[in-house]
Amino acid sequence: MDLQSIELRNLEVQDYQELKKSMKSAYLDMDEDHWDAASIRKLIKLFPEGQICVTVNNEVVGCALSIIVDYSKFGDTHTYKQITGNGTFKTHDDKGDVLYGIEIFVHPKYRGLRLARRLYEARKALCEKLNLKSIIAGGRIPNYQKFQNDLTPKQYIDKVKYKEIFDPTLSFQLSNDFHVRKILRNYLPEDNRSKGFATLIEWNNVYYEEISSVINQKTVVRIGLVQWQMRPYNNISELMKHAEYFVDAVSDYQSDFVLFPELFNTPLMAEYNHMDAAKAMRELAKFTGPITEAFTKLAVSYNVNIIAGSMPKIEDDSLYNVSYLFRRNGSMEESVKIHPTPSEISSWGMRGGNDLKVFDTDAGRIGILICYDVEFPELGRILAGQDMQILFVPFLTDTQNGYNRVKFCAQARAVENECYVAIAGCVGNLPNVNNMDISYAQSAVFTPSDFGFPTNGIQSEATPNSEMIVIADVDLSTLGELHEYGSVQNLKDRRTDLYGITFNGKKI
Repeated sequence: MDLQSIELRNLEVQDYQELKKSMKSAYLDMDEDHWDAASIRKLIKLFPEGQICVTVNNEVVGCALSIIVDYSKFGDTHTYKQITGNGTFKTHDDKGDVLYGIEIFVHPKYRGLRLARRLYEARKALCEKLNLKSIIAGGRIPNYQKFQNDLTPKQYIDKVKYKEIFDPTLSFQLSNDFHVRKILRNYLPEDNRSKGFATLIEWNNVYYEEISSVINQKTVVRIGLVQWQMRPYNNISELMKHAEYFVDAVSDYQSDFVLFPELFNTPLMAEYNHMDAAKAMRELAKFTGPITEAFTKLAVSYNVNIIAGSMPKIEDDSLYNVSYLFRRNGSMEESVKIHPTPSEISSWGMRGGNDLKVFDTDAGRIGILICYDVEFPELGRILAGQDMQILFVPFLTDTQNGYNRVKFCAQARAVENECYVAIAGCVGNLPNVNNMDISYAQSAVFTPSDFGFPTNGIQSEATPNSEMIVIADVDLSTLGELHEYGSVQNLKDRRTDLYGITFNGKKI
């Protein structure tokens, strides 16, 4: 074979005769073995960018034909005739969200040169350029005819996936990052080798950005951590003056989030030392209302989303450890610690919360787990199932052992849930407050461990036991790439056929 030149370009009307010749050779097993000239002209007129051909020595030897569809109008149960408007292509919609592949082939003489791969890569580049959600197509399974008496279509596809069976079409699609979304029946009734079955395959565009009414939707997000020095305060005003200093400092760096530690306001318990620990903590809870009002104003005035560590809260006469999210638009939400530590229960009578959710913000979807909660991997996995991108962990630990439990578990959550994890803690001593003597911390932002992230999984970290702020940038778009192309894919590869998580009686 004399290969002088190989070119990838858009199909032109005058290419039709060469296209027809190659297609007839490619589909000898099909009753309808080629497109007519009128259909090709119509496709090129409707969507010229979507019709791609590959030439060898200036001869068209393969092509990929596509349309854009509003996929919600068709769903996962459709036929080839339905998706193409019975060959009229009236289903093409320039404002649709999916690039639908209606044809791809290479002349048998030129197979083995990886020309089909070039066509697939060109389609992917087009999908990204047009900001479409995904590429979807109905794929043949031509070798299924050999196994129809022994295997169901599902069993056949599973065996192809695990390379126990080779299928010239499906094996190639799987190796090009497509996944099987569904099995279609009677998709192409004339496809005898596939026995009328087809795979609904999909490739997801990780760079897809949904058009949003939110101004300046973030992909690179800046996080500020406050490593808070424990010191005496005479009143709320002094405490909040110190808190505002840090909010001001972090916002000067145009940060999107500022994270305070768990129970950062416990210095205010000093005046209740004459009470037992449980009563003193309940007295401290009376300050939570005024402090949340102050933080709401700070979030708006400094234009930053604040996770205000955690504070005690009394509800229905029960005591809880609660973290607060103050959005910069003035709204507020709360997350209750689910697992109080044994000492929180025995000393203060803390109860655990019963709810867990991800919060939408203008800089990503976030979760909050307070200190001990991050040591329970099920909680992080539940949040990951709600598309969490950043997990915030305010903590308070008195020893390096305690800190390391939080640190190591936070890093594990980042790896197993393919997300960023930010932790912030208190440092210093409070000898004048009962049960709050010593604090140890090294605040940090952790990342997944894969290409595109720091090799040690640490984006940034503070100096141990020193009052300071940490500023770190995290790229949310890199998470999307990790989910699809990571060296390992923890979320996708879970054996949910063997195990699962139940929360509040519901399977996650």
